[in-house]
Amino acid sequence: MLTLKPTPGNPVPPGATLIPVRTADGLTLRAAHWRPLTRTEKGTVCLLQGRAEFIEKYYEPIGELRRRGFHVVAFDWRGQGESSRQVSDAHKGHVARFDDYRLDMAAIAETVLVPSTPEPHFGLAHSMGGAIAFTGALEGWLPFARLVTVAPMLSIRMVKYPLAASLLSRGLHRLGLGKAYIPFGSAVSIATKPFAGNRLSGDPVRYARNAAAAQEVGAGAVGDPTIAWLASAFRAMRRLRDPRVAPRIEMPVLVVGAGADPVCGLPTTERFAGRLRAGHLIVLPGSRHEILTESDAIRADFWAAFDAFIPGHTRLESGTARQSVSEPA
Repeated sequence: MLTLKPTPGNPVPPGATLIPVRTADGLTLRAAHWRPLTRTEKGTVCLLQGRAEFIEKYYEPIGELRRRGFHVVAFDWRGQGESSRQVSDAHKGHVARFDDYRLDMAAIAETVLVPSTPEPHFGLAHSMGGAIAFTGALEGWLPFARLVTVAPMLSIRMVKYPLAASLLSRGLHRLGLGKAYIPFGSAVSIATKPFAGNRLSGDPVRYARNAAAAQEVGAGAVGDPTIAWLASAFRAMRRLRDPRVAPRIEMPVLVVGAGADPVCGLPTTERFAGRLRAGHLIVLPGSRHEILTESDAIRADFWAAFDAFIPGHTRLESGTARQSVSEPA
């Protein structure tokens, strides 16, 4: 039975409608949606999680979006949270190929977004969710009028030798080891590791809150990824980094980069955003990877940028892309 778990300081946002969503290939996703807390409704924001995330991490942003007048849809990608697994060890962050995430997005759109929430529909995507969203925008299946990506996964800084890692993961996958952890990988969730030296957030209170949520959801927080996930991630990122790709994305996009991101490479994000036809780039100095769990000051800058872009106009003429990068304080 699907649940939404509370922890001290992180209660479940009231009014949730929890739904099991069936994908075309037979998996079940945990999804939930909420109505806005205002009389005026601005549309719907759908949250696209990063790798190893889960709905419980987004309770605070869900409340902030509802207070802004948005319906909110949140769900767990296959292989994480309370959604179905394709491996026996639920702690493994596994997906057979990134194309499968398209099946998840289609199921959410058909089961939740279209029948239960009002247009316009917007996407708010973090990290891996950003890579999936950019792929969907490129291929024309992303069901949003506008997209906000937060520290999108276009390159991985944690991998010291990315080319070698990419070749190794592809080779191991071809040998039939796709469902194994990456070399030296384990079941320990990154969200439960000590605050000191962490890559995710500079805010100790929010970091501790998310660590408690990760402990509560257990295997839902997942550990390290599998070889198949890594090989597929490298393939997806390599495709998006092709200079010919970003100009083909016509959807208006706000790209929010983390200025001190130790997970995803900021220079790659800046180059990609600069090529978008209707792209806007803002960099938040001092922010680590999880901008939405950062300090109040960093988050205030994020929400100011979000409010200026969403809901916006449903169409933005090509050739009007603007780039703005905030200066260090």
